[in-house]
Amino acid sequence: MLAPRRVGARNPVNREVIVSEAPSTSAGTVRGEYQSGRGASAKPDTKVDSFRPRRMRQVAPVMPALPQGEVSAKIQRFLAERRPKTPCVIVDVDIVEGNYRALTAAMPQGRAYYAVKANPAREILARLRDLGSCFDVASPGEIELCLSVGIGGDRISYGNTIKKERDIAFARSRGVRLFAADSLSELQKIARAAPGSDVFVRLLWQCGGAEWPLSRKFGCSPKMAADLLVQARDLGLNPRGISFHVGSQQTDLTQYDQAIAEAARVFAIVEAQGITLDLVNVGGGFPARYRTDVAPIIAYGQVVETALARHFPGRAMTLIMEPGRSMVGDAGVIAAEVVLISRKDDDDPVRWVYLDIGKFSGLAETMDEAIKYRLRTPRDGRAVGPVVLAGPTCDSADILYETFNYELPLDLAEGDQILILSTGAYTTTYSSVAFNGFRPLKDYCI
Repeated sequence: MLAPRRVGARNPVNREVIVSEAPSTSAGTVRGEYQSGRGASAKPDTKVDSFRPRRMRQVAPVMPALPQGEVSAKIQRFLAERRPKTPCVIVDVDIVEGNYRALTAAMPQGRAYYAVKANPAREILARLRDLGSCFDVASPGEIELCLSVGIGGDRISYGNTIKKERDIAFARSRGVRLFAADSLSELQKIARAAPGSDVFVRLLWQCGGAEWPLSRKFGCSPKMAADLLVQARDLGLNPRGISFHVGSQQTDLTQYDQAIAEAARVFAIVEAQGITLDLVNVGGGFPARYRTDVAPIIAYGQVVETALARHFPGRAMTLIMEPGRSMVGDAGVIAAEVVLISRKDDDDPVRWVYLDIGKFSGLAETMDEAIKYRLRTPRDGRAVGPVVLAGPTCDSADILYETFNYELPLDLAEGDQILILSTGAYTTTYSSVAFNGFRPLKDYCI
């Protein structure tokens, strides 16, 4: 099982970071796997030991922070030399590594479970595997993907609260022992298909301050959460604690303190029933940089650490983080092309700029103009005017930005390349298979 760590015991500033001597994608050579070392061949009925990265001969200090959300020199070279067909997204995996190092330096008492759904590229999973990351998955497909790059089931958390019973059984057969739930029915399925597993219960949260809220669909009330943890024990499961998600791209740091305080109240209710809990999963919410600047990850770490110390004073606690957007968002850049520039009337000052990418080919998070990406054109620095940005498909919903005030150079021309920044997260995975015959978003990991 996951061993608790004492909250507030920070690592030295120049702590060593485990890296692989020779990255491998085969099971059994995984870096930073659980101390039991069972990897992908873990027996489903064997208790998982505490996580401890293996020490290699080669170590590296925490990498200095790169300019957040800017186009890296490596991506610039790739675009200049390869001139890839658009639309495509290019992800600099070195930036992903830098983001992982920054997160684990900011919250050294925690364990990062990368949210595979953010970007499931094998190159990203392999790099994070070698750095010692664990992984949060939502489906058997993501479990199979992790296993295929040598990530053992004992490094996987099945964090989706909506699972078929046969999918739970599949996960258990592959060594997964940590599951999320937010209902009695889900606990009953886990008890039948994965008896004795570790479980945590997800709290419902309103996600104020988040640009991409995750409220309503997931989680349950604090009272129900307490009841479910007691019922988990009665079903023969191992109740571990509470999870929550304060919403993706969360800019209100006080949300973490409020949610941790609520978790502490649930702990008190459950522990009055003779059950000892030791896990707090703070989910994700750590931001990428879009149109507005965001607080650095160290600020989020300080808020989480302070809240844990305040609401769980002196307790040995297992802290889990589920970074997704913050891990890969700023590492990616979409290269797109201007297909058409038009106006709806000769006197209309607003130009419609149609790109070769839209809502159905990777930019689904522009829904309701929630995520506002930064754009770069070859004509930046010249006079600008208002635009509506839209995609290429024959669907009237394929409008990216109409109400928010986007402006682009007045001499922007059809055929110009536009770079859409901080698009490494939730783009390839949202791209449709072939809506209107447009191919899925091509990705390059470099």
